[in-house]
Amino acid sequence: MDADIEKVLIDEEVILRRLDVMAERILEELGNEEILVVGILTGALVFMADLLRRLPVPLQIETLSVASYHGGTESSGVVKFLDAKLPEVEGRNILLCDDILDTGRTLKAVRTKLMEMGAARVKTAVLLSKDKDRAEDVEADYYAFGMGDEFVVGYGLDYQGRYRNLPYVGVLKEEVYSR
Repeated sequence: MDADIEKVLIDEEVILRRLDVMAERILEELGNEEILVVGILTGALVFMADLLRRLPVPLQIETLSVASYHGGTESSGVVKFLDAKLPEVEGRNILLCDDILDTGRTLKAVRTKLMEMGAARVKTAVLLSKDKDRAEDVEADYYAFGMGDEFVVGYGLDYQGRYRNLPYVGVLKEEVYSR
């Protein structure tokens, strides 16, 4: 898999140090309140697991299966909720975790859905926030790293289900995804 990577953008050690800082910010704002953490599958799993180990507060974990890329390198523009049953969120403080904020469609759709379901508040946390014009006007409340508009994999991010287990965030060689 490493041979498919053009360059490593963020290595594991840097990611973990940044998550320490991010967790401190979350704790400053949310205090010791119980949190329902909702992770967007499957990309958020690695990021969410490492972040949550840094939050010594009462919390519960749920996941949502949501799709917008459908195997490609760009969002299809359609966000699909793939779960038959959504978590109980009424009156709860939610920390919504995703791997990357790109077009903003997924984060906005899920945040809106959780608020419509009666969440007391929804804060958003992402590993990466692309510095670009978004299709939706949305920003993450917490993000570990800003980045340019490159196609990245690793640390939970994938291309066609592969590369999620790389311990770093890297730029995938264009020849790999243009085949």
